[in-house]
Amino acid sequence: MIMAALSSWSVSSFRAALVSSFIAAACLSTIQICIAHPQCLDFFPPFDHDADQRPEFCTLYNRFGCCTRAKDLEIQQKYEEVAEEYERVHGKLSSDCLDFLKDILCQECSPYAAHLYDAETTQQRSRQLPGLCNGYCTAFHSSCSQLLPFITTEEPLRRAATNSAAVFCDKMAIPDIDYCFPDVLASDDLSQWVEEAQSGTGRGQCLCLEEFANGLQNPLLAIHANDNTHRFFIAEQIGIIHVFLENKTRLAEPFLDIRDSVLTSSRRGDERGLLGAAFHPNFTLNSKFYVYYSSGSSSDQIIRISEFTVMPEDMNKIDVQSEKVILEVGEPYANHNGGQLMFGLDGYLYASIGDGGAGGDPLDSGLNKNTLLGKIIRIDVDNPPANKTYGIPPDNPFVGEEDARPENYAYGIRNIWRCSIDRGDRETGYGKGRIICGDVGQSQFEEIDIIVKGGNYGWRAREGFVCYNDAQCNDEWLADEILPIHAYPHSVGKSVTGGYVYRGCQSPNLNDKYIFGDYVSGRLFYLIENNVTDAWDSQEICMGDSSICLGNLVNSYPKNILSFGEDEAGEVYMLATNFASTTHNGGQVFKLVDPSRRGNPSECFGEKETVDVNGPTIDFTPSDPPTTNTDPAVISTTSSTPGNASPSPCIPSLTTAALLACLVLVLTGEIQPASDWSHALWSPSQGGVAAVSRLSAQRSRFVETLTTGLCALPNLSCQEK
Repeated sequence: MIMAALSSWSVSSFRAALVSSFIAAACLSTIQICIAHPQCLDFFPPFDHDADQRPEFCTLYNRFGCCTRAKDLEIQQKYEEVAEEYERVHGKLSSDCLDFLKDILCQECSPYAAHLYDAETTQQRSRQLPGLCNGYCTAFHSSCSQLLPFITTEEPLRRAATNSAAVFCDKMAIPDIDYCFPDVLASDDLSQWVEEAQSGTGRGQCLCLEEFANGLQNPLLAIHANDNTHRFFIAEQIGIIHVFLENKTRLAEPFLDIRDSVLTSSRRGDERGLLGAAFHPNFTLNSKFYVYYSSGSSSDQIIRISEFTVMPEDMNKIDVQSEKVILEVGEPYANHNGGQLMFGLDGYLYASIGDGGAGGDPLDSGLNKNTLLGKIIRIDVDNPPANKTYGIPPDNPFVGEEDARPENYAYGIRNIWRCSIDRGDRETGYGKGRIICGDVGQSQFEEIDIIVKGGNYGWRAREGFVCYNDAQCNDEWLADEILPIHAYPHSVGKSVTGGYVYRGCQSPNLNDKYIFGDYVSGRLFYLIENNVTDAWDSQEICMGDSSICLGNLVNSYPKNILSFGEDEAGEVYMLATNFASTTHNGGQVFKLVDPSRRGNPSECFGEKETVDVNGPTIDFTPSDPPTTNTDPAVISTTSSTPGNASPSPCIPSLTTAALLACLVLVLTGEIQPASDWSHALWSPSQGGVAAVSRLSAQRSRFVETLTTGLCALPNLSCQEK
């Protein structure tokens, strides 16, 4: 009915209505962005307070806000000092003025503090006092204007206080009056934002990133020593491991440098190199460290697992001469090298080894138990028999089985790229010890697996949930088969990068979510276990808008997701580069941050061991902003060229609205596209490309879309031709 009525309009009526409607929709989308989220003055989100940690002075925000107990005491102390100083000069403050004073000082604790102090637009705190609503401000000026010199050093504001209420309140106003105090407390929409932030639902589910390190050559690994120093050890594929302190400072001397032993090349996408590392569970006592790397020559390639020892006089330096080779496995081809190395809760060393390479597992290694290729192995490095470098755990699943290697723990693996061991829920311990891995697919699917003892993961009979080799896709070959908890097609991504179940403190809304990504498409996802269906539900992770990711937070990253890491506190990091070569220093490491809610800083950051630094250090310098457009609304995540990716924006941005408005103007004939517009293509996120010159064919689609509002638009992205 609506479409029929619209189609009968004249061209001019259609044009006017369409442009007006679209501009209105664009404005509404812009307003949606500007109705911002809860944010503190440090540009991080507010947090819940446990009963024993709630502020006792600024009680208005004692359940969800921006002040720790220590900050609350600091504000109370300032309140008392101001009251005493005022009393010495003018006499005792009235009870009304004391209430005003408390209200004003306590706004630093508001979940909307960044907006109250107009810090979101300037990305710094540019004013000492919060924005006050006109009625409240007038009442304050009428009764307590003499208080101003005691709570601010801003001269324009002090002078305004001696003038009329209108002049003073004009100075006290903030650009966005929706956030003025106390009306901000009565806003249904803003209150809804707070509820959504606390529950991790609704508009506040997009993430931001905090850059931790940069200038790295294909960083593939980020691990900690579990020694309470909170050092972060980041490995480059070429064979170097760096030590980073918690404040992002890097030690100039590497922790380990075995470049002379590592086999790799500068070829983009070369899978060989330093691929894995793990600290011994008793590292603080035995100083042992294990490394998984490619070695040998191009004609005789191997993967090697070695044990090293830290120098007794320097906790930040490996004794390279201490290398003890634990295990070597021949690699028939240059790819599918595996590379995960980790200690399980049982104290044994686990390693993932690829199927040997080429395509389609030509040696049929995955389902052959008599080879270590295409397996997860489990060995005992603490109790080796005489003349051996490792022992076999007695409960390994294939011990004593004919034609099976006793090291094997799970089989049917293609090329697992990154596993992690679940720390377990912080309160209940649920999930503790689970091994979750991403196994890279062949031609159709990528998969996520939970590894169990003796499990058969199907390769090469099966890829994901479908048959790959029909001759093997039967009960004979798929005995004890364990299906993936999740698989996605190559239309979504072509090379999974396994991640971590979030168990940190700083972003509680991420708890229980298994975060992973795709190396080729640059897309981020999470899985969460559905305790009703026992299935794992998948959701793509969106990056927050540039109005949300402020201060030290960013919303774009290099497209190739190389790996994930976990620090000692359980926070999850992503390692990425814009060109995957060992000679390119575009590698960066980012911490994933929820911009809507965080854990209480006083609970998340405890006492730490001192790190003895013997040599020079390199201070962290943030990367320059990308030279290309990194607005999440217009960056493509499907382009094959190196670049910055910002998948799935939460809400339309101003740039989105402006660009779409331009397209509507072209569509309706208001403006003519220039010839060089042929280089700019618009494409739905799932499907083909439509040139601007052909947009007129989409008129009916746009009209239909406008009848349901801007938010019904398909997710569009702009990409280079």
